[in-house]
Amino acid sequence: MEKRKEVVSEKEVIELLKKKRKPLAFSDLAKILGIEKKERKNLKKILKKLKKIGKIKIIKGKFLWSEEEKVTGTVIPYPAGFGFLSVEGREKDIYIPPFELQKVLGGDIVRARIVDFKGKKEIRVEKVLKRAKREIVGKVVKAKRNCILEPLDENAHLKFILSSKTCNEIEEGTVVVAKITQFPTGVSFPRAKVKEVIGNPNKEFIALELIIRKYNLPTEYPAEVLREIKELPSTIPEDEIKRRRDLRDQICFTIDPEKARDFDDAVAVELTPEGNYKLFVHIADVSYYVKENSATDKHAYERGFTFYLPHKALHMLPERLSADLCSLKPNEDRLTLTCEMIFDKKGELVYYDIYESVIKSKARLTYTEALSLIVGDPSLESRFAHVVKPLRLMEDLYRILSRRRWEKGSIDFDLPEAEVIVDEYGEPTAVIPYERHIAHRIIEQFMIAANETVAMHLENSGYPCLYRIHEPPDEERVENLLEILAGLGYTLRKPREFSPKFFQKIIEDFEGRPEEQLVRFLTLRAMSRAKYSPHNLGHFGLASDHYAHFTSPIRRYPDILVHRLVKKSLKGEQVNYEKCIGSLEEAGNYLSQRERLADEVEWEALDILKARYMKSRLGEVFEGIITGVVQFGFFVELREILVEGLVRINTLTDDNYLFDEPAHRFVGMRTGKVYRLGDKVRVKVLAVDEERGKIELMLADPE
Repeated sequence: MEKRKEVVSEKEVIELLKKKRKPLAFSDLAKILGIEKKERKNLKKILKKLKKIGKIKIIKGKFLWSEEEKVTGTVIPYPAGFGFLSVEGREKDIYIPPFELQKVLGGDIVRARIVDFKGKKEIRVEKVLKRAKREIVGKVVKAKRNCILEPLDENAHLKFILSSKTCNEIEEGTVVVAKITQFPTGVSFPRAKVKEVIGNPNKEFIALELIIRKYNLPTEYPAEVLREIKELPSTIPEDEIKRRRDLRDQICFTIDPEKARDFDDAVAVELTPEGNYKLFVHIADVSYYVKENSATDKHAYERGFTFYLPHKALHMLPERLSADLCSLKPNEDRLTLTCEMIFDKKGELVYYDIYESVIKSKARLTYTEALSLIVGDPSLESRFAHVVKPLRLMEDLYRILSRRRWEKGSIDFDLPEAEVIVDEYGEPTAVIPYERHIAHRIIEQFMIAANETVAMHLENSGYPCLYRIHEPPDEERVENLLEILAGLGYTLRKPREFSPKFFQKIIEDFEGRPEEQLVRFLTLRAMSRAKYSPHNLGHFGLASDHYAHFTSPIRRYPDILVHRLVKKSLKGEQVNYEKCIGSLEEAGNYLSQRERLADEVEWEALDILKARYMKSRLGEVFEGIITGVVQFGFFVELREILVEGLVRINTLTDDNYLFDEPAHRFVGMRTGKVYRLGDKVRVKVLAVDEERGKIELMLADPE
């Protein structure tokens, strides 16, 4: 007879359930474990705990060991009605089926179980821990019994019920901001109450305003921030100037876009007696004005970045700082942090110094003016005589640094960008390629040099740093890239280890070929996304061992954090290293998310404006190149105006086309005609969906 136990352990219960692999009744468990009746209360507690943490499930009153894993993550919905759960630390997101997605909003943080369904892992939402939104932007649609709000953001998988009063007062098709009064549960429709009417897109152009509301972008500054900014002195205190290195007599200047109003950086170059190049990169000392933990600082962190829209910018800092006190305007004293570097004739850094300074910029050049001065423009040379010589020295240094960076393996994707020209009402009037030339590259190269030097300085000084890291690409993505390139007739042996040089060679091999820009784009797409982290993993794309963002503190909050750390290092201040790393990890994660949002907002705004512009080009024919092939058609980028549209396969009526996914092509079953990634095609603009920024194309008849 089995000896009766007084107390059973949780470990024994788990081992038994794992071993049996079949449902067991409570009485069977107690009998096998040899538990006295009076001790069964303890067994009940153990089973209750195991069920709560998802280790067991109950089937018809019996207990079965379940390996279901519990996770916490962020909901990412897809327009098709399904979604994914992004879990920190997991390489791959986990699939959320449509019926589970009905319970949540995009961006919600949820606790969920991972279940196996037909051999695949899926999510079952258990609890919403944090709601991403309390308000929703959508379009009013009138149904028979009530009004429906169709969200215009990532929550398009849901429909909200509005009050019947709304049906009477608001015209169908009107876009509104609504407060969520009942969140989705998957059982009943969520509900919302109209808070503000934005407008009717059928009657007025509200797309750009809609983006601001959709992403809840801040357009105003808190009163406390405005009060702090107002109290800042207009002139620099004399004792602050005396404390710094005075470089006001130096010939330094800014080079920026035509419409720029905030100037983060000024540059100067001199030749040393040894024939080396001494480069000065002066960066606006924003951290002097934005004190740590002030209202201005907290709000700047919350915004994270300046958000650029075609018709306006939503600045991280109020205008008095961004366009005045911190902006390195010509002929005005300005406080800066200077990174002084000496490079030899091979581009090797032989000396550097970083210090607080005060400068007076001697000119404000646009990129176009700088180019004209470099190549020689007599009318401009007389106007900017004092900067001609240093500017041409800068060109020499740029070529040296550029060559050295290329030798290290730095990848220059150099993708063409489109600029949408808008009128005073925000209406798009043209879409033109944005030209990058040597003046852009000079400044870009100098900023990279300063960013590298500052990151190296902090690392060598033993101080924490918020690095700008870019990890090597995922092997699966690279294999996919090589597969696509093979379809373009290009084969390259896969190396044991991917290096920047490997990708640099791919781009160089396609230079001058029709597929050059496509290959640049595909190679960029294979890369990981750069992000912010206190752990230095290097910057793969730049082939750099240490890199940080230091040069744009007016428009990027990470740069302000780096400035503060640099100042601590210059003063030899003690820092709690572990505590600092912890706060930088949190900041890095948050600011990387904000940067992604800023990029998405800018891309979406451009897509919408491009679509609106293309309404005036309906029926016109353009030359383009196939940039993507999917099951339902292929994407074509129009060469003239860098606008992308979709040719649906059902519009090709001359044959039945088979989708050959591995070769990224469609093949006509009767004619053998092929439409492959990288092919040139002539297309006609068929239709435009302005709200979603989508353009429909069809193949044009051959000439």
